[in-house]
Amino acid sequence: MSESRLLIVGLGLIGGSLAAALKAAGFRGEIVACDRNPRELEQALSQGIIDAGDTRMANLLPGTTLILLAVPVLAMRAVLKELATLLDGGVADRERLVITDVGSTKASIRAAAIETFGKIPSNLVLGHPIAGSERSGVAAANPRLFDRHKVILTPEKDTAPDALTRVRRLWQACGAEVMEMTVERHDQVLARTSHLPHLLAFSLVDTLARQHQRQDIFRYAAGGFRDFTRIAGSDPVMWRDVFQANRDAVLDALDDFQAGLAGLRKAVEQADGDSMLAIFDRASHARRYFDTLLNQSSYQAGYQIMQQTILSFRVSPGGSVSRRIRVPGDKSISHRSIMLGALAEGVTEVSGFLEGEDSLATLQAFRDMGVAIEGPSQGRVTIHGVGLHGLKPPPGPIYLGNSGTGMRLFAGLLSGQAFDSELTGDASLTKRPMNRVAEPLRQMGAQIDTASEGRPPLKIRGGQALKGIDYEMPVASAQVKSCLLLAGLYAQGETRVREPAPTRDHTERMLSGFGYPVRREGDAAILSGGGALQAGPIDVPADISSAAFFLVAAAITPGSDLILEHVGINPTRIGVLNILQAMGADLELSGQQAVGGEPVADIRIRYAPLRGIDIPVDQVPLAIDEFPALFIAAANAYGTTRLRGAEELRVKESDRIQAMASGLDILGVTNTVREDGIDIEGRAEKDDDGSRVHYGGGRIDSLGDHRIAMAFSIAGLRAGEPILIENCANVATSFPGFVDLANQVGMLIETETREGS
Repeated sequence: MSESRLLIVGLGLIGGSLAAALKAAGFRGEIVACDRNPRELEQALSQGIIDAGDTRMANLLPGTTLILLAVPVLAMRAVLKELATLLDGGVADRERLVITDVGSTKASIRAAAIETFGKIPSNLVLGHPIAGSERSGVAAANPRLFDRHKVILTPEKDTAPDALTRVRRLWQACGAEVMEMTVERHDQVLARTSHLPHLLAFSLVDTLARQHQRQDIFRYAAGGFRDFTRIAGSDPVMWRDVFQANRDAVLDALDDFQAGLAGLRKAVEQADGDSMLAIFDRASHARRYFDTLLNQSSYQAGYQIMQQTILSFRVSPGGSVSRRIRVPGDKSISHRSIMLGALAEGVTEVSGFLEGEDSLATLQAFRDMGVAIEGPSQGRVTIHGVGLHGLKPPPGPIYLGNSGTGMRLFAGLLSGQAFDSELTGDASLTKRPMNRVAEPLRQMGAQIDTASEGRPPLKIRGGQALKGIDYEMPVASAQVKSCLLLAGLYAQGETRVREPAPTRDHTERMLSGFGYPVRREGDAAILSGGGALQAGPIDVPADISSAAFFLVAAAITPGSDLILEHVGINPTRIGVLNILQAMGADLELSGQQAVGGEPVADIRIRYAPLRGIDIPVDQVPLAIDEFPALFIAAANAYGTTRLRGAEELRVKESDRIQAMASGLDILGVTNTVREDGIDIEGRAEKDDDGSRVHYGGGRIDSLGDHRIAMAFSIAGLRAGEPILIENCANVATSFPGFVDLANQVGMLIETETREGS
């Protein structure tokens, strides 16, 4: 900071803590304070947090370059008028001066500024630090009060950029994270997250304190009561002012709360256990989500406003692959189990559920639409279905993280609802094309708006009468097929989806398992609208897409002997097995059985030299998600592996063809990128005995694509040097615990984190 003199008007907890924080940070300018209470000034001087103080602002303005107004919000009008009079008198240099504040309501302060100055001065930057304490006064000043806390600035369109920059630097010097929003948004958010909780705490404690048995109530109250009512010990005068200044937004928040409370009261009165469970479960998981925001952990990380943690994998060369393991549950089936369970009539018990980011986002979305869901706990989830027409409007946009599957399937089922909805996701998902589902849904009668080039967010208008269509997909896609079949549940007549090549059929199998008939005629999947889903148990098999990384790891590593348990071997998903066997992998299946309509088996794989092949085109859609791992197999094979007909790889979480090619280049693996595929020249010799490494190491950017990150992790098994893989946080979207499991089987992976912006 380069301010020569900072004037703090109002030496309470916030003003005093700011002064203390700046002193601790080595602020080189002069810090002076104005306060009506001489004792507060004396206290601040004795603490050494200000250089001078006075009860009159006029004596401190000369030479001041930045003013921070830290008086109560209802006192702000008078302070601004006094300041305006002094500035009109030329007491300070108005050209250099910047003014900011710390008030917890912004609309009232903005109105006071307009009344005083005729408009918002360009050098006035309204702000609010989200920090505080039950203690008050300068004696409670804490130099770390703002450390890692948010400060919200609410600049106007005419705010001077230099003024905004200087106020931002002021707070950053105190360790705060600075963000911006509009005045209106600020007051609405704070009314719900700060003002309403204080109002309720004051009311509850006052209500109990006026009862005749209050001594017993307080004497035997447990820690939960203490924690909930702690904020009722805050400064009553300050909060009176806040509630008056932000009256309209507080009343809106209170109305919403009373409506929710009335619903809960009705559920208790009628002994409606499902409604109570839905409310309590939503609240419980919302609280956990709040914890992730505070702790900067990953659950639904796309909503985080604070700095993100950048995760990298450091893979040491070598290692082994042997053990008997079970990888997490199938992500595709986990998604569908929640969706169909929520739309079914009755209770659906799910075991083996994948507790990854994408699946959790789907689960949370249905909680937001009024579905009672117990769990997940150790892969078990209980879903209290509401029927095809029982969903309720979500409270806001439905956030789906990194899940393209989730967004495309939700687009279909939400097109048939009576309410409007919006689908959004993280930065990666909002770059992915959605016209491939939006266009055929519009043909069915849906009203869907997208961002430019057909990208998210998707805004879906409810209450539309859908009609069945006969749709021929231009590109084979299980997500598009599933989207249209889900929309077909709500459509009049028959929905027929033709695919140019077979794709995974989990949706058809699961619909049939829920008692909803789906028939197959040649290349078409067909269903009629107007039926109902009946709940039933679901056992989610281990995900073959997750297993693929370990299959390839064992296939390329001398001495390996790995068994993967209870893996789903749906015929529309086993392209990775077929391709590995064609390359010479030593692979066998055992214990084959059907579980909930899905075939499963244990897979044993041992090392054998691999050879390059021309990948059969008919296997491409059966292995579309597994190609990043298969590219590593190709790099460790003898000869050239050629892939064609895989344009779909270019519109995944990243352009997976180019992302893998760039990484292979860094390792020293020769490859040639094609429009619809790639040629990879394997680094193995014809009679590979496993005695030498196949390529080098280096720094690889996974582009936030979980499959790219995991693919290059297994590449380390035959590398000659370490591989550093950056931007790996999204591995949790599909494979939580990947690093731990990889190290258990003998791989050598460490995680590294650093702060990003």
